[in-house]
Amino acid sequence: MRREQLLERLRGTPRWDVLVIGGGATGLGCAVDAAARGYSTLLLEAHDFAQGTSSRSTKLIHGGVRYLAQGRIGLVREALAERATLLATAPHLVHPQRFVVPVYRQWDRLVLAAGLTAYDWLAGARSLGPSRLLSASETAAALPGLQQDGLVGGITYMDARFDDARLAIALMRTVFDLGGMAINHLPVTALRHAHGRIYGVGARNDETGEAFEITARVVINAAGVWGDDVRRLDDASARPQLAPSQGAHVVVSRRFLPGSDALLIPRTPDGRVLFVIPWQGRLLLGTTDTPRADRPLEPRPLAEEIDFILDTAGRYLAHRPTRADVHSAFAGLRPLLGGGGGRTAALSREHSIEVSAAGLVSVAGGKWTTYRRMAEGIVDRAAAVAGLPVRASTTAALALHASPGAPSDDVFGTDRAIIDGLPGAARRVHPAFTLSEAEVRHGARFEQARSVEDLLARRHRALFIDAAAAIEAAPTVAAILADELGWSTARTAESTEAFRRVAEGFL
Repeated sequence: MRREQLLERLRGTPRWDVLVIGGGATGLGCAVDAAARGYSTLLLEAHDFAQGTSSRSTKLIHGGVRYLAQGRIGLVREALAERATLLATAPHLVHPQRFVVPVYRQWDRLVLAAGLTAYDWLAGARSLGPSRLLSASETAAALPGLQQDGLVGGITYMDARFDDARLAIALMRTVFDLGGMAINHLPVTALRHAHGRIYGVGARNDETGEAFEITARVVINAAGVWGDDVRRLDDASARPQLAPSQGAHVVVSRRFLPGSDALLIPRTPDGRVLFVIPWQGRLLLGTTDTPRADRPLEPRPLAEEIDFILDTAGRYLAHRPTRADVHSAFAGLRPLLGGGGGRTAALSREHSIEVSAAGLVSVAGGKWTTYRRMAEGIVDRAAAVAGLPVRASTTAALALHASPGAPSDDVFGTDRAIIDGLPGAARRVHPAFTLSEAEVRHGARFEQARSVEDLLARRHRALFIDAAAAIEAAPTVAAILADELGWSTARTAESTEAFRRVAEGFL
């Protein structure tokens, strides 16, 4: 997957059936679905795959207990079905996770039991196990580190956790497995029109400045929170569809909750829920819901968001985490449907599909759990717009790249055999991480990692696990990438410094 070979293929392909703008969950899902139907498919990502929202989630594949309380039964039912699909098609990246909800009032216990029984019922035959009431002693045993003063019991239920950026990389690799192509760091700069219809795009290689004119029978706009910008490339007067919301997370040591179960805090002061999830050897705490008028590529958690998360979690933990305990803090922007101000927590997590007068197929909204089902409907619509042969989606049973026969505890799946054959398989780049020299080389050769950030943020999750240690590891990673990608001394230093600037926002 050398970049020059990819660009040469791009130059040599006169026309694509489907061109997808955006390399997050939705765009990658669309590209996989289209390629699986046999349509010639190209995906262009302006930055890196999953660099925006899709690598900054709460790491859950779930039906959404909170959405059930809001009466969004259809959304919950669909998400629970997709949870089962992902557990089957990407078992090395998506894993069952037991959650425990502690209860400090008997009435709350009854209400939660009723709601989670409905959650089990909606999952039906695809349930991961029934919810169950716990005594106070059972709850304390399941959640060592829990605040026990006033505890009357708890309730458990099953959902799933995942590695969001690694799932995005698996989807990218699957596009290639199916004969399609996906390229990062190649932003679309213009939509091309003729006779009132879109026939292609202008794009630019961010690394060299080379311009491309690319023809396609249909263009799908899956740019997430930046989707309205793409819509305005088609129609400058297009009205906004999205009201972005920021969700912040903090990562702390497992010592605050050392068991294997996750904690769900069912009621926060702002009316949301808060999760404390074992992830990557740490605890992930989140999330918030803060409206934003801007859409930065690197949003940073607000001071009040970090304080809110630590304070809320601290009410339920025997030892309250402080800012000094935070290994990494990050934020992501949700592409919520709606507008007009107000609380973004009340806006829809569902999605909409719009076809413009010129034939641009735009998707807005959605979430990771339902990305595949969303993609199925989007490609159905795009195929109709383009007049492509009618072919049914096959992705419900499509195993993603490196998953068939993969061990469940290795995010690289069956690619591990390739990694073990590369130089440096036994050499770690930093004692805080499992990342090896061979995995860095694998990221450059097979996963389109083009910078230190691409590698330490999304091919490996070092930046999200421990930002300070990731900064320490950056020079070693840069030297390996320089060897793989032929960087000059100046380019190596530039990539290291660029990563340091980004990582400082996670400290």
